[in-house]
Parts: sequence; structure tokens; C-alpha cells
Amino acid sequence: MRRASRLLLAAGVLSSTMALADERDLWMFAQWAGDHQTRPFREMLVQARLYGVVPIHQLLRSASDWKLCHASPFAVPPAANWPAVRSTLSLLAALGEQGILRQFEVVSAYRDPALNRCAGGAAGSAHTRAFAVDVLLPAWADPNPLCRFWQQHGQDWNMGLGRYPSGRIHIDTAGYRTWGGDGSSGSSFCSKPS
Repeated sequence: MRRASRLLLAAGVLSSTMALADERDLWMFAQWAGDHQTRPFREMLVQARLYGVVPIHQLLRSASDWKLCHASPFAVPPAANWPAVRSTLSLLAALGEQGILRQFEVVSAYRDPALNRCAGGAAGSAHTRAFAVDVLLPAWADPNPLCRFWQQHGQDWNMGLGRYPSGRIHIDTAGYRTWGGDGSSGSSFCSKPS
């Protein structure tokens, strides 16, 4: 077993029910973080009592197409975006506390605008202007409780919820909306309550 995988297992990040879906593991993050300033961001998370809602190496993952786009595998959001980071992490914490989103892996979070364009992200994407996460759920996980939460509480949270053809689920707090594989609300696995 690779050293990074052992570190992840020790940290409780991997379980027998969920395989690592992204090569940007804890070891790769440690190498990157040695050359990048992450302390102010970490301190903000600690002060907000949100550190650990998502493992830091996942929380700072840039777009999955970082290699193709010749970009950094990780990125610290600009300080101007930190209120949105706190909002989205508070939502993820609430989803976890309610048992709706317990096991997941964040595969994409903040993206600078150039990387977002290269990766095919939407113009004005919440990944660039606010804070969004794309998550993978275990294969056995039912996304319907997440949909029900969005229907019942999404407007209060200003929650965006989408699912892409790849199976990734997008979550943000940048606007009450939903979409599916073709980018429209009509293709969403979730619909607004009548």
C-alpha cells in the first residue's frame, strides 16, 4: 500500500466502502503545501469551527482537469471568497449532522477563472465567484435524501444542487437552483416542490 494511502487510512479519510477517486491525495497535498501559503486559510476555518468538515487536501483541490490545463492541483480561494467558503462548509456540516451526506469525496472546489474556462466550467461558475464543491458519493449512496433536503431547506440555504453525467454532485450556497446532466433544471434528479 502506498504511503499516502496509509496516511489517508490513518486519518479516517478512506473506508472499505469508498475508494480514492482522485490522485491528489494527502501526500501530494503535503508536497504542494510546502511551497504555498495555507496558514491564513486554515486559521479562518479553525476560527469558524469548520476545520475538518472536509479534509484540507480535498477542500483545496482545484479542477479535476488541472493537468490538462497546466494548472496547480490545489488552490487557496482568495480571502474575498472566504465568507462563501464558510457558508458552503456550514451547509456540508449540516448535511453531515443530519446523516444526509456522511461519506463523500470532494474532487473539485475553488477554481481560478482561467482554469475554470480551460476545464469547461460555466461562465460565472460558483467555483470561481463564490465557493462550490463537486463531490463523489460511494456507489451505494442514495442521493434522494440530498434532494429532499434541497426541496425542503435549499431556499433557506441559498443552495445550488446539480448532478453531472459523470455522477458528480455539485453543491454551493450561491443561489437556489438545481440542474442535471444537460445543465438545465428539467434534467435534474431533483425538482422544485410544487
